[in-house]
Amino acid sequence: MNVITIHPAPLPTLADYKAAIERLLDARAQDRRYDSAVSITTYVGSTNAAWAAEAAAFVAWRDSVWTYAYAELEKVTAGLRPQPTVADFLAELPAMSWPASA
Repeated sequence: MNVITIHPAPLPTLADYKAAIERLLDARAQDRRYDSAVSITTYVGSTNAAWAAEAAAFVAWRDSVWTYAYAELEKVTAGLRPQPTVADFLAELPAMSWPASA
């Protein structure tokens, strides 16, 4: 008789969460035709009011995403909450809200 052993999938690492969040940030920037999260942030001081507004909104959102992510992942490390999958964790993150004039 053959015995099949099923091993659970390894839990995501901090690097897995960080990489997924960075991909999410880049994707949101690309929604507005910027190359990346880094690219859009360079427009904060733009003389084009629409670009500056988009960049300011993005930077505020990016900061709220990382603030939430680090706080919640610290809870995981401290044993105060179960470790989520990467997909579930991304679904918890604050939503991006673009300025109306953009």
